[in-house]
Parts: sequence; structure tokens; C-alpha cells
Amino acid sequence: MSWPLYKVSGDAGRVNDQALYPLTELERTMKVQEVLMRAIAGKINWYQAAEILGSSMRSLRRWKKQMEEFGVDGLIDRRRRQPSQKKVPLEEVKRVVRLYADRFSHYNMRHFHQIARRDHGVKFSYTLLRTVLQEAGLVKKKKGRGRHRRRRERRACFGEMVHLDGSTHRWIRRRPDLRWTLIQMVDDATSQALYAQFEEGETTLGVFRALSTVVEEHGIPMSLYTDRAGWAFETPQAGGPVDKTNLTRVGQAMKRLGVEHIPSYSPEARGRSERVNRTYQDRLVNELDSAGIVTIEVANRYLRETYLPDHNTRFSVGPRDPESAFVPAGRLDPRTLFYEEEDRMVRKDNTVSFDGICLQISKRPGRTTCAGLQVQVRRFLDLSLAIMKGVLCLGTYGPTGDPVSGPRPMEAAGPDGKPHTDAVSHKALGRRKRTRRPQLPQALLLGSPSALRASA
Repeated sequence: MSWPLYKVSGDAGRVNDQALYPLTELERTMKVQEVLMRAIAGKINWYQAAEILGSSMRSLRRWKKQMEEFGVDGLIDRRRRQPSQKKVPLEEVKRVVRLYADRFSHYNMRHFHQIARRDHGVKFSYTLLRTVLQEAGLVKKKKGRGRHRRRRERRACFGEMVHLDGSTHRWIRRRPDLRWTLIQMVDDATSQALYAQFEEGETTLGVFRALSTVVEEHGIPMSLYTDRAGWAFETPQAGGPVDKTNLTRVGQAMKRLGVEHIPSYSPEARGRSERVNRTYQDRLVNELDSAGIVTIEVANRYLRETYLPDHNTRFSVGPRDPESAFVPAGRLDPRTLFYEEEDRMVRKDNTVSFDGICLQISKRPGRTTCAGLQVQVRRFLDLSLAIMKGVLCLGTYGPTGDPVSGPRPMEAAGPDGKPHTDAVSHKALGRRKRTRRPQLPQALLLGSPSALRASA
């Protein structure tokens, strides 16, 4: 809003005759003069004058001295005499307000400031941009924070602690019925996003995919920090401590790798991963919508190829200690570490059912049947399946249950370093191999006396 400007005349040594002032400043000056004159005349005391003007006693003394020396012109605020050279043009302010209202009203302030400066030539600072939008009524002022909390200090080395968490959210604005789960891993020392991928749900298999990728690309971390979800820990009592003796599949994998698995007992304790989830929700939803992405495959490709590199460039920091705590995995096979496993009983028709899939066990040398055996069914990262009896593999299958020919995974090795053959597999299966009994003469079987005397 523009205000009418007026000239102020007076002492040429104090006031520029060509200076212009808004009407509001002249009204303020007249009010200050009136209150000061009443205080000087003794009609009110100086404390009452300060209360009327909403100022301090120090300001009253300064104004009284300036009025005695320069008259009314001494009460004018000289900061209002000329517009600042850094003043933003009104048209630019209007353009930014329209830009936010028309296209970016669902963006948070930091994200909008980044996009506006990068793609639309806006030169505003973040503080000025936020103030302009708040005064326009497009952005609400946030409430003050609660009591003071001290943030936990970062770990010193890259890989010393890794956070893993899942965030279930409506990631596709055009498909509000879709609620995918973003499984993400972030390093505590650097805030570097090590892994992020959309899954249909927060499952053990999805967690294994995340852990396997990080182990292959970076190595084995020193510790893993997660919440107390069902895939992470067994919690006998809701809200109580976890049972570290009864390990989940993820807990067993961490034990095999020698990784310390740390449970979190509150969202505040894992604040770093929670803030990363909020950043993903604020930014990724908008970027996926702008790119027109509606399928999980395309979203994961955009996440890996476009979003994560920019995210790490913007938010990651350097570690205090340049030494990495990741242990190289070497030739470690993820199949031997990350898999789902459930116990099953082989049925009379030598089949095992797993997750609605029927797995047929083929006949093995040295055994008439496998019915009644207690076996373990494993599902690997590529969704292939295997039936195990201890260290022996009774069969490998594709994701749909079709038998797969080829080497069996995790086959037990003999003294010569080669896998055991099927001829001796009956020993590991816990049953003795049947031996053919010697055939007796027919006469002995019939029990005739002459045959018995001849045999004697």
C-alpha cells in the first residue's frame, strides 16, 4: 500500500527541505509533540507520558532534547525520509506471492525457497520470503518450541551407526489410495542417505534388501539403530523392553554379521531418522507429483537416479573422523546372510506349503520318503525358495514354486571340500539306510526237517 508523502521544512542544518515523509510519520510526530508538551507543562508526569507513547524514559529524554534544539523536526524518524536502496520492488513481491499461491502452496518454506531461487530467478533471502508470505496470509506462523532439549552428538566415524526406519505415507498425490512404505537408511555421522526404496509394506524381506544393498556398496556397519517393530525385535510386553535372547530374522542376521542392534524406546531418541522421514515426505511427494510418477517401479528409479544424489549433496555433512568404520564385505554372499525362514513339516505326499505355494520334494537316493521330516523353508532376496534340513538342501524353487535345477545353496561340504553326495545324505537326515538282507533257501523258509539236517 502506498502512502501520500509530505515535505517538512525547518532548520536547513537539520532537515533537508526536499525530504518527503509519509502521513503516518507526521501523525506520529504530532502525537509525540503533544504528549511532551503536556509533560513539560506538568499536566501529566513523565511516567504517564512514557506509558501513553509506549516508549521508555530514555526515549522521552532524547525526544525532549531534540525538540528543544530543533523543534518539531527533531521528533521525526529520519529512517522514513527515503526508501532503502535495498527495497524489493513491489511487482517482484506480487510475483512471488502469486507463484506460491498458484503452484507451490503445498511446498514447505525451505523447499519453495530452493525451487524459487533455482528455477524462477527469485533473489529473496529465506527470511524475507517467509515474512512476505506470512504477511500475505499464505503461511502460518509456527508456535514456539517446547522446553529445551539437547541434541545427541553425532557419531565420529562414517559407518559407526546406521539408522533404519520405514515411513508409510501417501506418496502419490494423484493416487491417495496408495500408501507405500519408504524404507530408508541414513548414516549417523554424516546424515548421508545410504539407501531408500519404496515397498508395499514394512516387511522383513524389504529390510533385508536394504541391509544387503548397504553391505554390498559400503560394507558392514558397527551398529544398527531401529525402532521396536515386529521385524526388528521380540517385545514380550507392549511398550516394555525387548527380548535380546529370542532374536528375529533380522536380529539373527545382525548377529551373524557381528553388528550391534540397538533398539529405540521413543521417537525423540531416533530424532535423526525421524527428521529424514519428514524431509522425504515434504519434498519427495511434491517432486513425484511434478514428474507425473504414479507407479512404484518408476518412483524407485527416480528416487535412486535423481532425488538421492541431490538429497545427499544438500543435507550430508563431513564426519569428525575421516576414518570409515564400515568393514568391507569382501566375497560375502548376501544369500547366506539375508533370508526369511520358517519351520515346516513335510506332508505324506512329500510336499511343503509356504505362503500359499506348494513345494514338491523330489525323490532322493537312499530314502524312500521325506514325509514327517521337520524342515526349514527359506525365501531369499530374489524371492527364490529352498527347503533345508540342517545344512542339506532338499530342493530349490523359483518364486512361484517351480523346481530349479543347478547347484543347491549352502550344501554341506565333505572332507575333500566337495559337497556331500545324495548317497550319504541319509546320515544327515537322521535315518539309517536300508540294507538288503541275505536270501535264505526256500526250504529253510518252509522249515522242512530234511532241509534243516542238510543245513546242520
